[in-house]
Amino acid sequence: MLYEMSFKNKNVLITGGLGFIGSNLAIKLVELGAKVTLIDSMIPEYGGNLENIAVIKEKITLNFSDVRDDYSFKFLIKNQDYLFNLAGQTSHLDSMTNPFQDLEINAKSQLSILEACRKHNPNVKIVFASTRQLYGKPQYLPVDESHPIIPVDVNGINKMAGESYHLLYNAVYGINTTVLRLTNTYGPRLRVKDARQTFLGIWIRKCMENQPFLIYGDGKQLRDYNFVDDVVDAFLLAATSQKSQGQIYNLGDSNPISLNTTAAILVEENKGGTYSHIPFPQDRKNIDIGDFYGDFKKIHDHLGWYPKVNFRKGISETLAYYRSNIQAYI
Repeated sequence: MLYEMSFKNKNVLITGGLGFIGSNLAIKLVELGAKVTLIDSMIPEYGGNLENIAVIKEKITLNFSDVRDDYSFKFLIKNQDYLFNLAGQTSHLDSMTNPFQDLEINAKSQLSILEACRKHNPNVKIVFASTRQLYGKPQYLPVDESHPIIPVDVNGINKMAGESYHLLYNAVYGINTTVLRLTNTYGPRLRVKDARQTFLGIWIRKCMENQPFLIYGDGKQLRDYNFVDDVVDAFLLAATSQKSQGQIYNLGDSNPISLNTTAAILVEENKGGTYSHIPFPQDRKNIDIGDFYGDFKKIHDHLGWYPKVNFRKGISETLAYYRSNIQAYI
């Protein structure tokens, strides 16, 4: 890849580094020769897991702190070449039941991070993890970056604020920032204890435990999925390209599949499992977005990124990981 020599001996900071995507990113960066520091608050609901970094624990620096802690972050950001800003609250339902905590983590803390960068390391390159949830219910498909922003939940509104702060600090202060709007990311190290990261997590766990999992509605809703290795690739390309400064990029896949097909592939690759359909619970129906798949033409044109791993192959690799490691994730 174009970035393979870009990270050797570079200082890299990852917020949310013990989480799903952050840990996979850290493993790749260590492989590329970077000096990696991870920050994680280890709030139980947010997916941080020491098992995620077991293969690199002797090769990274780990700091247990909260991105809301201004005092510690101003020291951690100094001398960093890259900041991958992945810390966040990801549960859409939690954002509705505890909106002020979501505000603290997904909006206010992002402003604190950017202020620390402005004051203590304005030359750092930042890649911020945002979400397709900002778009709300699609007005057309596939959804491109020009689609109206109409979030259907508190999480989407606060993530919108977080990414807007990043773009503002790029425009006003020249801090080099890029925003990636992620879709359904899956793969090894995904939280499978519950559905707080994505419904796929709990589906995988229940399927492996030979328990039935549930599909809300008729299961015809379309979704696109990105395997975590492809998502890591997008972060690294965005970090090392001059063209990416101040840009927003969708990730996505051009071959969306229904929830029914998703479930069928999972069961086939697991060689067993059952699922059933139930009506949408009202709290979920209120924030459901229907069909969604993203247009990733912009990031392909600018950075050459495209998803390489199809869903069947990716879910097979994911299941293989959990067959060996499931006890650390339940």
